[in-house]
Amino acid sequence: MTLSLNRSNRLGILALALAYTGVTFGALTSPAPALAANDGPYYVAELAAPASESRTVAGGVAWFCEGTTCRAAKGDSSPLRICRGLQREFGEVVSFTAKGETLAEDKLARCNGE
Repeated sequence: MTLSLNRSNRLGILALALAYTGVTFGALTSPAPALAANDGPYYVAELAAPASESRTVAGGVAWFCEGTTCRAAKGDSSPLRICRGLQREFGEVVSFTAKGETLAEDKLARCNGE
């Protein structure tokens, strides 16, 4: 026994298949995840002295520094560990924020080895 579909049913199935393909392809190629990653820096640090390099890797993240301000994307370690890595590279860290939250003074002191 063979099943056959009339012309309107075949066109309906074709339209649904094309719509599904368009939606899934659009979701896969959407730039939204890339834009979310570029909303701004995750870490912002203020150094006591200007950075000796404009770009470096410290604490497992890539830092971009201008004067005494350094910025970086999110890393895998805790903010304190990231701060320590930056301190080892450039010296005293005056302030450190992660995702807009300032590192507490006691943790900042630990970051600076005090």
